Amino acid sequence: MNSPGPVVPRFGEGCVTDLVSSVLEPGPEGSVVVGDDVVDAAAVVVLVLDGFGWRQLERHARLAPTLAGLTGGPVTTVAPSTTAAALTSIVTGTAPGEHGIVGYRIDVDGEVLNALRWSTPAGDARERIPPEEFQTVPAFLGHRPVVVQNAQFTRSGFSRAHLAGVRHRGWRTLPTLAVEVRQAVAAGEPFVYAYYDGVDKIAHEFGFGEHYEAEVVACERLVTDLMTALPRGTALVVTADHGIVDCTDGETPLDPAVVSLLDRQSGEARFRWLHAAPGRARDLAETAEELHGDRAWVRTVDSMLEAGWFGPVVTETARARMGDVALVARDHWAFTDAADTGRIRLIGRHGSLTAEEMLVPMLS
Repeated sequence: MNSPGPVVPRFGEGCVTDLVSSVLEPGPEGSVVVGDDVVDAAAVVVLVLDGFGWRQLERHARLAPTLAGLTGGPVTTVAPSTTAAALTSIVTGTAPGEHGIVGYRIDVDGEVLNALRWSTPAGDARERIPPEEFQTVPAFLGHRPVVVQNAQFTRSGFSRAHLAGVRHRGWRTLPTLAVEVRQAVAAGEPFVYAYYDGVDKIAHEFGFGEHYEAEVVACERLVTDLMTALPRGTALVVTADHGIVDCTDGETPLDPAVVSLLDRQSGEARFRWLHAAPGRARDLAETAEELHGDRAWVRTVDSMLEAGWFGPVVTETARARMGDVALVARDHWAFTDAADTGRIRLIGRHGSLTAEEMLVPMLS
């Protein structure tokens, strides 16, 4: 059975892009994603739980009663619903069409950049593709808040691209994340951004079994620790960058007839950018629809731009990084590409526009 239609980002009406401006520079019209108690708080902590989508939280609420009991509900993430694009959107308050991180693997003048590793098939790309020049929208509206994330990420190319100018405090084990946040707020920081990637990492490798449930319990403990430790008058906002789909037995290769029309691929398995061979874009769209339309929403880039999938502003730079056609996976399907096959077989995946991936919590 095919999925219902894609869940399109609700920019300005309840999207992760609305959060930072609501907290750091609230306007007179109020916020569409957080309440006045957050806007008026003496200090605000934003905690991003990578991969912990709204649908997943609903199904595991018994394991996370404190988290599930917070006030709020679902908002949308961005398209593609993938970490690199969504985290950049959260911190800049802009959509992928504006900030230019248009996926996990991004076409850069014919070379494909892995945005999280900041590498291409030629190796480390931090010198050849300077992260601060690749993504130039200021994080946090130009404010320089404390960012608490895994210490191993603080100097990565992706951190340089989406968190340029912030003040890093690296955590080394999960319990110390809460310690770092508490110390920052106690020192007078009015806004702290914290990031934890465990749910996403475990779901990728193990799916939704016992390992995943252990991560949910760990997130519940983290939220409880923060609520206990933070000074009175501090608001805690918990959100995510995307949800997860179990793609067990969903891997599907591109049909050879589609491959014959390609110059290259970018994106990822659930949002596969197809770059047409010269003069073959129309043929590619028609052939992809005929052969993969039962497993994906097949969209031309122009149709997605017209529908506003990538936000109200799409720069020439961002547009140049997109393909000609996208396979946006339905249900549990995942379109494989040998060029982005890692050392482990991924079970949990994301990137598409299903409700499982697009709806994320915005709780306080």
